[in-house]
Parts: sequence; structure tokens; C-alpha cells
Amino acid sequence: MAKRDSKKCDLVLSGCKYSTSIFKRAFWYEGEIFEHGTPRNDMLINNYNVNYRSRILNGLKIAKKSKVILYAPTFRKGNNLEIYKLEFSKILSQIKNKYGGEWVFLVKLHPHLSSKSKDLVYGKDVIDVTAYDDIQELLSISDVLITDYSSLMFDFALTKRPCFLYVPDLDEYMANDRNLYFDIQDLPFNHATDMDQLLLLIQQFNNKKYEQKLKEFSSHIGTYENGKAAEKLVKHIHEVCFKEKERKLYEAI
Repeated sequence: MAKRDSKKCDLVLSGCKYSTSIFKRAFWYEGEIFEHGTPRNDMLINNYNVNYRSRILNGLKIAKKSKVILYAPTFRKGNNLEIYKLEFSKILSQIKNKYGGEWVFLVKLHPHLSSKSKDLVYGKDVIDVTAYDDIQELLSISDVLITDYSSLMFDFALTKRPCFLYVPDLDEYMANDRNLYFDIQDLPFNHATDMDQLLLLIQQFNNKKYEQKLKEFSSHIGTYENGKAAEKLVKHIHEVCFKEKERKLYEAI
């Protein structure tokens, strides 16, 4: 199926050199790879005005002064819902002690778990946003992200805001679900295998060291993300589809 799908593609977008190498070997794709970043991430790099953030917060019925922590885990093959359970109140308390201010906890589970979210998301200042249709908007308003094996970590890294990986099933996941493209130890994000460790990582988080790790990782993977991916893609599509010769052909028809 992947081989058939690759033949349907005329262009593949890449956010970094590392992704380009993966696409070539994983998708059986020999066509053009557009190495200028991914349009969905432009909003995470560019500084949108206050009204943009306010619109999203207002739609979620969150006070403008509130800070946001987002939990967005990926999907597992098994039906063990315990993996997704966090002690939201303890994390909120730790976050408030670390950074101050009022915080709201957003939880976006995988769509496969939408029918189970009511059993997993609960507590004061905790909001289930599993049905929210644009994860990039949620990332853009979040001050802290907690995820696990999801590639969302790489998107969120563009904001340079704190990201923590909660992976209580690390060994099991790698044995039964899938391998990882990176050794988790080589990632710039701190990871925890239990709740006590996660709380400690939040308490001890050092933003200066984190930003240095992000810088080194970005250099290692050869990022193309600069906030202009959509602009460059539109220009490329226009050149391919609507250049002078093609335009005359379509007008004649």
C-alpha cells in the first residue's frame, strides 16, 4: 500500500535533512522532496498577534490571563488506558510552584480514544480537547507540553517552550508497538517513566540548558523550518502549475 501511495505523490514536504533521509527509505519515494519546512509549523515560529491567541482561548472558554499546559499522547496498540492517566492536580500544583500564575490543563487524546476521553480526563482546571480539530493551534497557545512518542515534540520545539516526555511504558512500547527514530536519550527533552520523576523534572527544569539542547539538536537534524514554508510552497506550486507556458495552454482550452 505504501508503494502504491508513493506513486501518487508529486511532491513531499520535508522539515529537516533527517526527515528527508527517512522519507527516501521509508516511503519508496523517488520524486521531488521540497526541503523548505512544513506549512503547519509556520504559526509556531511566527509571532502572531494577541487577538489570534485570544480567539483560540475564547473558543475554549479559557481566561486570557491563564497559562496553558497541554497533554497530547500518541496511540498504543493495546487497550491499557492506565498508560494515559496523569495526576493532573499534582502536575498543576508543581507547574504553579515553578512558574506562578493561573494554569489550565488541556488534554488531547488520539482520535481512537475519543469515546474513552471522559474516563481519562477529569479534575479542576482540566479540559478535554480531544475533539479539537487543529492540534497546531493548541500547540501555539500552550506554554508547556507533555507528550510521549509523538512527533508533536518536534513541532513544539520550534516554540522553545518546555516539553516533557511521559513514557511509563517505554520498554513495552519499543518491544510491541514500534521502534523510535531516535534514542530517547539523544533527544533534547527530559523524559520520565513514572509520575514522581515527571514532577521532579518539572521542578528542576532549567530553561537555559534546554534551549542549548534544542539548538544543538536543530543543528544535528538540519532543520529547514523558518516560518516561511507556506509562502515558499505556494510560490513553487504556482511556478509548476501556472507558469507562462502552462497558463496559455489552459486559456486556449
